[in-house]
Amino acid sequence: MRLFRQLLLVSIAFLSFSAAAQEPRLGQEYTVLDRPQPTDAGKKVEVTEFFGYFCPACNSFEPYLEAWIKKQGDRIVVKRVHVKFSDLMASQQKLYFTLEAMGKVDEYQLKTFNAYHIDRNRLSSDADVFRYVDKVGLDKKKFTDIYGSFAIQSKVNRAVQLMSDYKINGVPTVAIDGRFIVSPADLFAKSKVRDGSHAGLVVMDWLVDKEKKKKNPAGAAPVVNKKK
Repeated sequence: MRLFRQLLLVSIAFLSFSAAAQEPRLGQEYTVLDRPQPTDAGKKVEVTEFFGYFCPACNSFEPYLEAWIKKQGDRIVVKRVHVKFSDLMASQQKLYFTLEAMGKVDEYQLKTFNAYHIDRNRLSSDADVFRYVDKVGLDKKKFTDIYGSFAIQSKVNRAVQLMSDYKINGVPTVAIDGRFIVSPADLFAKSKVRDGSHAGLVVMDWLVDKEKKKKNPAGAAPVVNKKK
């Protein structure tokens, strides 16, 4: 029954958004950065999610985003940036970048959201984070070594710069190919759709298609990998 309701909400949100506009409108459903940011995705489209474990809207959006990523296949390259708007979010940010460095994001992303929003572990201190690490069975020594490393501090510093470059003042926010900005939370407020995250995915689909066509114009010879 719960799955049926979720699928029904997806359908309602999609139809509501589609009825409102034939295609996303600049300044309404998405914006464009004044200064496009460099990407390194090659012929693929780079998708960057700015999020925070503390964020209720991010928590709601994440499962649908993960399903959307799987649907895109090899058309996109996904990057994530955990934001920090206050010092209370510092340990969450380090937690995410440590999971990323360990190659554990796919396995633990939703579990970490659940730790905050369901188990009420606010992850607001190193002790909270290590308690979570113990609970989920991560290699604590390896985690701790990486968590306190210079490499993680460098990622934290880089996140600050990216937030500035992309003009991030709220989450969840998704950047498409270093140029286009989509805010699922803003779409919810504007469209009054019950779950605005789905409207955001419709816009993201459209933007990925748009950028993919530019990178792979019709008539271009496909790349064929020949086995030697």
